[in-house]
Amino acid sequence: MTIEISNESGVDVDETVLLRATEHSLAELHVSPDAELAILLIDEGAMEALHVQWMDEPGPTDVLSFPMDELRPGTEEMPTPPGLLGDIVLCPQVAETQAQAAGHPTMDELVMLATHGLLHLLGFDHAEPAEEREMFGLQRDLIVSFQHAERRRRRA
Repeated sequence: MTIEISNESGVDVDETVLLRATEHSLAELHVSPDAELAILLIDEGAMEALHVQWMDEPGPTDVLSFPMDELRPGTEEMPTPPGLLGDIVLCPQVAETQAQAAGHPTMDELVMLATHGLLHLLGFDHAEPAEEREMFGLQRDLIVSFQHAERRRRRA
């Protein structure tokens, strides 16, 4: 699995946690180990410019996803074929504000946002109530599974 993480945000972020969380989710979703993904962390000004350009909405947002090959989750018997998943763009400054409001660490927020962005790359959406239940349920399951894996990893 090729996951490239580039931090241009000016904020110190534990990129190894983002990498492990993303690898975990991709494995859980049976995405080919030969798939490619880029995660870019940018500041509020750059995120606002992308938000206006692509969503026609003012202000910075927390995460944007730019799918490429329109890959979908696979199964154990039929993993997703190799391909270019696309780009996930995160704004740590917005994540930090949201994390403070939610009362949890910024890295937890960034893991959640990266997972959310990954699900968008794999075709999930939350425009309709049924889609929202499916996507946010899967997002929660992936994060909980990752947290369990992290606890096991730290004990080993």
